[in-house]
This record gives sequence, structure tokens and C-alpha cells, in this order.
Amino acid sequence: MKPLLIVGAGGFGREIAETVAAINSVLPTWELLGFLDDSPHLAGREVDGVPVVGTVQSARRFPSASFVVSVGSPSNYFNRRRIAAILGLGPDRYATLIHPTASLARSTTIGPGSVVLAMVVATASVRLGAHVAVMPHVVFTHDDVVGDFATLGAGARLAGGVTVGEGAYIGSGALVRENVGIGDWALVGMGSVVTRDVPRAQVWAGVPSRFVRIVDVPADLSLRPSLRPPLRRQHDSGSAG
Repeated sequence: MKPLLIVGAGGFGREIAETVAAINSVLPTWELLGFLDDSPHLAGREVDGVPVVGTVQSARRFPSASFVVSVGSPSNYFNRRRIAAILGLGPDRYATLIHPTASLARSTTIGPGSVVLAMVVATASVRLGAHVAVMPHVVFTHDDVVGDFATLGAGARLAGGVTVGEGAYIGSGALVRENVGIGDWALVGMGSVVTRDVPRAQVWAGVPSRFVRIVDVPADLSLRPSLRPPLRRQHDSGSAG
């Protein structure tokens, strides 16, 4: 059993904890030590039976543990990259967690720190970067490529050859046409139908999707190069998926 800490005790962190339990029910793999969270009201408490054992800065107290960063929402989807930068850990310190009900082709590659929740499908030659958050029932079709720190909401569907940039957020139920590109830090609204490229750092929504506004990407993210560690085959990810 490998020690594991989840950074962030919000909704996504709780879903990750349930994914860890599902993985362990198939093959005991992870010893979940608890959450790290900076919220003062959570200090010393339990969340869904999992203890909050410290803050983000407490990570150095656990030199043998693996980590997964669980923060991020449509209102602020920049923090996953920021927290990874604060932690300053190498790729080998991040767990890659795949729910056992996910159906991932053997040609799928997934970067460290990424989480794939229940009933996700990847059909052929799909590549997910590092620290990617994939919610339940997302479908990736052949040759999709997803950049580091991207988020895909529940039920999103990507046709073949779609490229999703670093940090982009694809809302729940969105449909993306084949060979379309979603730019870095772009946001696609829930239920949108994307039929053409979405430029970097823009919000698009609707059926078909249209430009809504510019995303105010913080300078500390937009001016830095991508943090892109090597990808690994999904069956080498250290999960039971």
C-alpha cells in the first residue's frame, strides 16, 4: 500500500477519495493518509471520514507519500497549476488515479497527477497530460490530445482528433466536433456544442458555441512555460484502472 495525500478537501477531493476506495476494492494499492487543505475551518476535522492532516505547506512532512491535487472549478480553474508549483514536487511524486470502471484503450497515455473518474471512455491513441481532471462519463475518441491541468466536466464528449490546450476547462455535457482545437486556458460552457476552434483564453458557450468574453489569465500562469512531464501508458500508472 503506497501512502497518498489528496491536496484539497472540496467536492473533487471527495470524489478522488471515493475513487481511491474503488481502486482498493479491486486491488489494495493506496493508503489514503488524508487531505491537505488551507481552509482554517477544516483543520483537524474529517471530511467524509477522511482526516484533514495539514495545509498545503505540510507536504514536506510526508517525504514518502504520493500526491494528487484536487482543486479547480469554473470560477477559478487556475489553482491546480499554482498549487503544483507551490508543492515543487517531481513527476514521480504524483499519483495517477483511474477509476476501475473506466474503459481506456491500451494506447491511452496519461500523465502524472491526473485523475479519471467513473465510466470514462477513451477509444484509441488518446493522450492526457499531467494533472488533468476527468469527471464521470467523459468520452474521448481516437487521437484526442489533452494538455496539462485541463478539466473535463461530467458527460463531455470529444470527437476524434480534438486538441485541448493547457489549463482549458470543458464544461459538463459539452460536445466538441472532430479536429477542433480548444486553446490554452479557454473555457467552454456546459452543454455547448463546439463546431470550430476556440482561441486561447476565451469563454465560448451556446449551441453552436460562440464567443462570450476574454479570460483574464493571471500573469504568473500566462507568462510561464508549460509544466509538462513525460506521459505514461495507462497500465503503468500505478492505479487499478
